[in-house]
Amino acid sequence: MDLKEGCGSEASRETESGGMGSLGGPTSWQSFAHRSTLHSLRFIFPYSTSSSPYRSTSRRLLWSAALLASLVLLVLESTERLAYFLSYPHVTSVDAMVSGSLVFPAVTVCNLNAYRFTRLTQNDLYHAGELLALLDVHLQIPEPHLAEPHVLAFLTEKSNFTNYRPKPFSMQEFTERVGHDLKEMMLYCRFQGQECSHQDFKTHLPRSFIYVFRRAPRNAFWPRKTQTKPFQSIFGSIIC
Repeated sequence: MDLKEGCGSEASRETESGGMGSLGGPTSWQSFAHRSTLHSLRFIFPYSTSSSPYRSTSRRLLWSAALLASLVLLVLESTERLAYFLSYPHVTSVDAMVSGSLVFPAVTVCNLNAYRFTRLTQNDLYHAGELLALLDVHLQIPEPHLAEPHVLAFLTEKSNFTNYRPKPFSMQEFTERVGHDLKEMMLYCRFQGQECSHQDFKTHLPRSFIYVFRRAPRNAFWPRKTQTKPFQSIFGSIIC
């Protein structure tokens, strides 16, 4: 009888102590808030005694407002920085230096009017009329009403191929004869304080005259062998 009463008393004490622990102990969220390193979280969800100042409602509201304001500022700043990053910002810095003398590896001069119209012959029109867009594939004048009177008269005379017997045609000979001569185009030339002439230019003949000026300055090294580039490659350095 005493044993049963002792067991019953011990069980009742355990039940009471367990009930008090469940009623007065911290919840799982309060335990997490207390162990968290996030500032002010443990002050918003305290589980200390009722006499503790951290259980004051006003203090909890102040801490909650401070935490909420910090989170709002964090979200706004992060959003603004992310939008700035996605705009792919870049800064271009350009330094301009004024020099009284520039050293050019090469200066290329051309005439966009590749051929002289007045030098064309009947044989030139027969072989290269379509290439020059002066005649069509049938050796006829395309859209004669758009041509100027003197041009139309010249083409009409030269494009009469009735009973005409064409002669051999050479594109190089045609370019040398009909192309623009630099000696006739140049009025004045001066480079780095020195006079220059058409003899200082090297002539290239891909399909029209291309004149390359290359005069080495004093104490400068220039390659002995130079490779002639195609017309398309040196077109970017052309001065017209």
